Amino acid sequence: MSKQWWKEAVIYQIYPRSFKDSNGDGIGDIQGIISKLDYLKELGIDVIWLSPVYQSPNDDNGYDISDYRGIMDEFGTMTDWDQLLQEMHQRGIKLIMDLVVNHSSDEHAWFVESRKSKDNPYRDYYIWREGKDGQEPNNWESCFSGSAWQYDEHTEEYFLHLFSKKQPDLNWENPKLREEIYDMMKFWLDKGIDGFRMDVINFISKVDGLPDAELPEGRKYAPGGDYYMNGPKIHDYLQEMHEKALSGYDVMTVGEMPGVDVEEAKLYTGQDRKEVNMVFQFEHVDLDSGPGGKWDLRPMKMTDLRNSFTKWQKGLEHEGWNSLYLNNHDQPRMVSRFGDDREYRMESAKMLATFLHTLKGTPYIYQGEELGMTNVRFNSINDYKDIEILNMYREKVIENGEEHDKIMESIHVKGRDNARTPIQWDDSEHGGFTTGTPWIQVNPNYKEINAKQAMGDPDSIFHYYKKLIELRKENPIMVYGSYDLIMPDHPEIYAYVREYEGQKMIVMLNFSVGTPVFELPEELEDGRKELFISNYEADSSQDIKQVELRPYEARVYLVK
Repeated sequence: MSKQWWKEAVIYQIYPRSFKDSNGDGIGDIQGIISKLDYLKELGIDVIWLSPVYQSPNDDNGYDISDYRGIMDEFGTMTDWDQLLQEMHQRGIKLIMDLVVNHSSDEHAWFVESRKSKDNPYRDYYIWREGKDGQEPNNWESCFSGSAWQYDEHTEEYFLHLFSKKQPDLNWENPKLREEIYDMMKFWLDKGIDGFRMDVINFISKVDGLPDAELPEGRKYAPGGDYYMNGPKIHDYLQEMHEKALSGYDVMTVGEMPGVDVEEAKLYTGQDRKEVNMVFQFEHVDLDSGPGGKWDLRPMKMTDLRNSFTKWQKGLEHEGWNSLYLNNHDQPRMVSRFGDDREYRMESAKMLATFLHTLKGTPYIYQGEELGMTNVRFNSINDYKDIEILNMYREKVIENGEEHDKIMESIHVKGRDNARTPIQWDDSEHGGFTTGTPWIQVNPNYKEINAKQAMGDPDSIFHYYKKLIELRKENPIMVYGSYDLIMPDHPEIYAYVREYEGQKMIVMLNFSVGTPVFELPEELEDGRKELFISNYEADSSQDIKQVELRPYEARVYLVK
């Protein structure tokens, strides 16, 4: 297992629209980010992953790119971006950019040309097909509801869009398109960025012939993931991307890969295969989805979470590398989902942080997580902005007559806007995010939960994260140590031991409001146990053969 800077880094994701507004227009921007770099330096962040700031009509909040080499007007200018990179590097913070190349915007110059005629030189930059019996070319469903095909009257053909109809899929079969993408990547790498987070990158290779998927009963369209997730040429494309765009630079890459399993992840992240450094897999964030998918709510069981993480920890133990995350811009807030965001918000947020930073892999913090920000419950569907939420609501409630209250509850629990409410900087109006009207409402709890309060309280979640990050920098066992489960069948306690160069670390986590008893396995009884970090006051001289854990308690011990 080779040592690499990106294995030892702690990464912080910024969703720029909701981070900090510098000019009062209600939209976060690049100068806003620059104004908070010292805050991130104080936290101990090594790398910022910046969600898209490219020119975009904003149908999917910047993930529909109309100019890959331009900066969105709302966020600032390229001069602002150059200043951001310079100011980050001066503070020893690296920058990874979002790479969105499964699809572009329908307002990108390539697509504008592509739809002009069937023999346009750019036609083959996208995936066009004739209809079938007056219907779409196949029965695939868009990830944002409805058909994955859009009819274009001008050329009387359909184009594929796995997401919004304003996000046509790029045709990776076309070598000219691939060269354009590699050139664009080198444009940013030559500017000095430190890597890419690659949006749904395992969708870029589609199965030949684009066949129909199996249609679930009662559904008009079928999830077609089997025909575009981890497709037939995906490894060829990623290896070519590495060779033609990435190989000359010391950068990190992380691929967002829905539907990837451990064996595939080994192929994607194997050091000698030269594809990506790590992947974002989705198994643990699908555990509270019922048979009907994301919006079909079912309770999250800690035992399922433990089984999933253990499978990935052991599966990538000797080859590949894990990305560690519990929330991001597409997922609900982690303390609301995996913890208790009311009575035990502080304790459970710290426990989950302990979990994330004591596993083997690279931890990703999503903005506001270090403050214990929570999900939001807007009363009206009109307060939501996310295209996925709005499309789903229209389809289920307006078109199919499903119950409004039930669907709103699904949105409150799982909606992407939970993560997109503005950062709560202080207790002033709009949480100090903007002097104007925010593009989406601030969570009403900003008076209690905000960065100003957290930074002034030595016992805050922020300061706990800061300590965890410091410990990780000073203790290679947290980065490189092996992982082995202890108490594997306990319904409430998730415990494991890390081991590295003769040193051992015992992690005990209570995922419940109960007070279960941790029991130390016999093989770990030898050696002096030194309290490393805990989220409650704990007696460091306590014998830990048996420990009654308090609600959401986390304790970590080093065995000397």
